Amino acid sequence: MKRLFFITGRPGVGKTTVLLNAANELKNKGYKVSGMLSREVREKGTRVGFEIIDFATDQRGWLAHVNQPSGPQVSKYKVNLHDLDQIGVKAIEKALKDAEVVIVDEIGPMELFSSAFRQVIKDAINSHKLVLGVIHHSARDQIIDSIKKRNDAEIVEVTIENRQLLHNLLIQRANQFIKER
Repeated sequence: MKRLFFITGRPGVGKTTVLLNAANELKNKGYKVSGMLSREVREKGTRVGFEIIDFATDQRGWLAHVNQPSGPQVSKYKVNLHDLDQIGVKAIEKALKDAEVVIVDEIGPMELFSSAFRQVIKDAINSHKLVLGVIHHSARDQIIDSIKKRNDAEIVEVTIENRQLLHNLLIQRANQFIKER
């Protein structure tokens, strides 16, 4: 039975929106949904960074920003490992303890700089929880490779053509898993 459902796709295609729509719908159906989201932040039409959000509490911080003073660099952004660990990792840890549905947005180059993030993703993958997440389209890492090889994982690409309805597939898969459990 599939338990790990990930979406992937090109930047800007709507991966976070698909995941958020599925998470909100599952929450509205009465499921306990928790975990981490990330969103791009724009100022005057230019992307300046990425915000990290605890889905359950709405606590926010910076995943990465063009003006971040220190941290690993990805393109023009520096990663804020402190906020990633204190908000993102903790949100996933809480979800693994308390939620029926764990959301992770995203497993990508910025997040994978954190050893705590790497560990909590391994914990999520090896848990018995339903996990809905996003995998960065071009990221290469042992963790991502291990997800792709799992029999209990499904990865679907978000496209312009399917992005309006793809959240329904995630909801359907989540309902199937929870009912068959």
